[in-house]
Amino acid sequence: MTAWQWVKVIGNFVNLSTLSGLFAGLLGRATFTRGPRGLIFANGYQLGFPIAGAFTIGNVVLSKHDRAYFGNAALVRHEERHSWQYFCLIGLPMLPLYVIGVVVSFLLTGDPASRNPFERLANLDDGGYVERPVQPIGRTVAQAFSGRRSRPKGQ
Repeated sequence: MTAWQWVKVIGNFVNLSTLSGLFAGLLGRATFTRGPRGLIFANGYQLGFPIAGAFTIGNVVLSKHDRAYFGNAALVRHEERHSWQYFCLIGLPMLPLYVIGVVVSFLLTGDPASRNPFERLANLDDGGYVERPVQPIGRTVAQAFSGRRSRPKGQ
């Protein structure tokens, strides 16, 4: 790990976000393994929320998939960028801000990631997301009621 990655590891431990991620992994009966760049993989996460193939809390990347899911270096970079977002936002304030980003993105595009600033800063493509254009709110509402969703690749 680089010196800056150590700063992130320590910072996310102190700001309690990594501890919260470990707690979420325990609740979801995940198996923990050490990942690259100061990340901890929590695979086999069994709770149904959130729907994403992987999500990060602090330096903990939780996934319903097995460890092989993280063989994609771009996805690992994407999740590490989220861990930096926790560091920069001093931990858990990231969660409600991320939810606001999801809501705004969904209202603008019908997709929870396309205009979410946290996903954009983590690189949409690296996370397996397809960027959707801004659309009229009526189309978004119609999509919501028709059950059509866009999800990242691998789900």
